Amino acid sequence: MTQSLEDYLEAIYILIMDKKVARVKDISQKLSVSKPSVINALKELEDRAYLQHERYGYVELTKSGMKQAEIIFRKHTMLKGFLKNILGVSDKNAEADACRIEHYLSEETISRIQDYLSSKRETN
Repeated sequence: MTQSLEDYLEAIYILIMDKKVARVKDISQKLSVSKPSVINALKELEDRAYLQHERYGYVELTKSGMKQAEIIFRKHTMLKGFLKNILGVSDKNAEADACRIEHYLSEETISRIQDYLSSKRETN
């Protein structure tokens, strides 16, 4: 999956968690992209069976879409916490950097960072 589609999936997930629903307008605003760009991405994600969307309706994640979105969100949240709390990066930069690097790290690397963060919590 492309970085862009991962960003769309994560944005939809966050909107659903925050507002209980995701609409094209909300996704467009969250990602600062045009509505036609959102529609194109939704079509591609729907073709991959990650979501369902009826024209002018809400966007709903499928089981596989929810699972994938949770993985992406978990990576992002964990990386942001690592950058901010362990490395002392500002909140703004930690957010931006986490969004960029979440797409490139392997599950093994993510798991090791998570283990490190867990061990730091246990010792504090």
